[in-house]
Amino acid sequence: MAFIFISPFYDIIHIHTSEPASLIRKSIYFFIARFFHKKIIIHFHSYSPKTTIFGKYKGFYKYIFSHADRVIVLSDYWKNIINESFGNDLKIMTIYNPCDTSILRYQYEKRNCILYAGTITPRKGYKDLIIAFASIASQYPNWKIIFAGNGEISIAKELVKKYDIIEQVKFLGWVENEIKDRVFKEAKIFCLPSYAEGFPMAILDAWAYGLPVIATPVGGLQDVAVDNENVLLFNPGDIVSLSSKISQLISNEELQRKLSNEGLFLSNTKFAKNRINQQIGELYHDLMDGR
Repeated sequence: MAFIFISPFYDIIHIHTSEPASLIRKSIYFFIARFFHKKIIIHFHSYSPKTTIFGKYKGFYKYIFSHADRVIVLSDYWKNIINESFGNDLKIMTIYNPCDTSILRYQYEKRNCILYAGTITPRKGYKDLIIAFASIASQYPNWKIIFAGNGEISIAKELVKKYDIIEQVKFLGWVENEIKDRVFKEAKIFCLPSYAEGFPMAILDAWAYGLPVIATPVGGLQDVAVDNENVLLFNPGDIVSLSSKISQLISNEELQRKLSNEGLFLSNTKFAKNRINQQIGELYHDLMDGR
């Protein structure tokens, strides 16, 4: 209700939305903003075209997008999908999520661990990581996987027990602030074997921390990911390839440094926070015709 009373005092309404449940919830703000004749920005960060742009709510997405003043997406990958589906007349622009590079407060000793950060859910491919690591764990007895995130922890623990790698896997649950800072700084490798993403914030975090990344070419990551240049890529669900990539990176410190440096470069250029803030500021200025 408060939104109804404060809306008249603002010129721009900036609405974030993603999957259909989010779109339905946020649509009330959209219609209120239209009622008050406000400039509307839709900031779209879904993880799956199948459930949104190509799903049963396709018409609703098209209506919302076509009646907004601007639609922000997280990558050119998503921009192209929407343009191909809904037409090029929509005012769509790509603004990436930023890397947070203001994180270097304490230093911690590096440990032989692979970090997974994110919700422990099948879409993120956590089972693939466990199975892939289990196939090579005996070759690297001093290495561990650290899972930082909530979700299917009990199911994941059962899988770890099944593959007899209990001593080489640790589950931290949800982490933030100093604990998050520590686990990212202690890790030597970051891995996110997702099946679908908008643009994974966890990988932006990994780049900001200078971690070499193993990932799948899904969602917006396709805009910038170059295999063996700034990330090691494998196809979603390809467990054999994943285990090979892990082994390759563990045993090649030069490659670790190369990927680390490239990730840091991206975090301080294309995904720099000041650059993203400037793009959003210019968008607001443009919508208000310089006022």
